[in-house]
Amino acid sequence: MPFKPPAIPFMGASSDAVMEGANAVLFGAPHGTPYPGIANKPFASAPDALREAMEEDGRWLDHWDFDLGGPLLADSAFRLLDAGNLPTTADDGTGNRQLIREATAAIVAAGAVPIMLGGDDSTPIPFLEALSPLGPLTIVQVDAHIDWRDERRGERLGYSSTMRRASEMAHVGRIVQVGIRGLGSARREEVEIARNWGARIVTAREFQEHGVASVLEHVNDGANCVITFDCDALDAGIMPAVMAPTPGGLSYMQAIELVAAVAARGRLAAFDMIEFVPERDSTGTATFTAARIVANVVGRLARASAGSG
Repeated sequence: MPFKPPAIPFMGASSDAVMEGANAVLFGAPHGTPYPGIANKPFASAPDALREAMEEDGRWLDHWDFDLGGPLLADSAFRLLDAGNLPTTADDGTGNRQLIREATAAIVAAGAVPIMLGGDDSTPIPFLEALSPLGPLTIVQVDAHIDWRDERRGERLGYSSTMRRASEMAHVGRIVQVGIRGLGSARREEVEIARNWGARIVTAREFQEHGVASVLEHVNDGANCVITFDCDALDAGIMPAVMAPTPGGLSYMQAIELVAAVAARGRLAAFDMIEFVPERDSTGTATFTAARIVANVVGRLARASAGSG
């Protein structure tokens, strides 16, 4: 695959580009499918910003992580490979989708868990397409918005259509949408289409009231799960570094509890983090918060690999 090697691998991961023997492979997809007149460039530096935020922590892998109840990799032989970034470009939606599909398919074929750092919220469309060998899949979308538009500005593969396109994939059996709140591109018809398809919409209000139980009731034991995590799912007070900061979102602790709960209920087969805008993080704390969620994903995968839950 034509990856550009990372200058700083995520959390001290291997970066030798050898997928054989890797338990999980992380890669960056800086661009997805642009809308006419809407730039997708603000997200392009997100993968490297998240890597940089974890550079220091990557030197402390043998130290106790109280979010995980032990060292990050659980004293296991878990191998994380950081393959680097795909050479996506701002205006080439077709080419970007092909790169993401091929990279994800190669990781799945190697028997590793793909972890994608986007990129705007159109990047999960080809990512999810390439997960077909792992189906049937339960998608747990953590987001402020439901993303069920059939098209926007004439584009059917943009960031407002991610779950609509996912619903059309034969290997997607269930969609659970968590943290939904505020105002987005959905109109009454999109909400009705989502509900009629069978999407389980867990609003931020419901999640605040009932916690992870409101999600787990829709996730079957042993299900192959994909978490697609839009950073605007987090409350604007801790995550201003998005295009549409919205009050009332998840806290950091709620986010990592959700990751842990889904990983425990089913099998975490893939993960992506998207919609992070580094230039809107004036203090660096939002970057570190987002990167720590990804680190928790790695920790949960390591525990599952070691059989320690």
